[in-house]
Amino acid sequence: MYEEIKEQARAAVLETIERAKLKSGDIFVVGCSSSTVVGSYYGTASSMDIAQAVFDGIYPELKNRGIFLAAQCCEHLNRAIITERKAAEKQGREEVNAVPQPKAGGSFATITYNTLEDPVALEHIRADAGMDVGGVLIGMHLKEVAVPMMLSVKKIGEANLTAARTRPKFIGGERAHYSDDLK
Repeated sequence: MYEEIKEQARAAVLETIERAKLKSGDIFVVGCSSSTVVGSYYGTASSMDIAQAVFDGIYPELKNRGIFLAAQCCEHLNRAIITERKAAEKQGREEVNAVPQPKAGGSFATITYNTLEDPVALEHIRADAGMDVGGVLIGMHLKEVAVPMMLSVKKIGEANLTAARTRPKFIGGERAHYSDDLK
């Protein structure tokens, strides 16, 4: 099961990186319910092993490209974000004092916190793209304007997968011209 979940997560993140045209220094948010990955209701079957498989599929691909991971905590930490201090500083975000645990923050956020070189907790971030594994609602941590993406990977384990990228706002009305690179 570990290898299958890891490969699903890896395929999904690679497709999202490519389609969102992410580059070094961008921020990628992941919300992940390990309970839904195994087919259970949120918070009822948290699994560090399942979260590790998802993390192992995603994180190396982001790190190799210089893209920051931002892991969304569960509702018990008000959907706080765990990321590298450099990502927080890039956006001028203020650190908060919270250390995720499997039942208070979530397994995926706990693994992220325990793996990053210099992890910090934040209340908010504005990510360039992301993946929502299991319907945990990452939208609050995406830049405006979020654009949903249909991926070839529809599920990770039993959890539904939704991905999104962001684009600059279109302003200026009918006489404006827009760059095709930013749509």
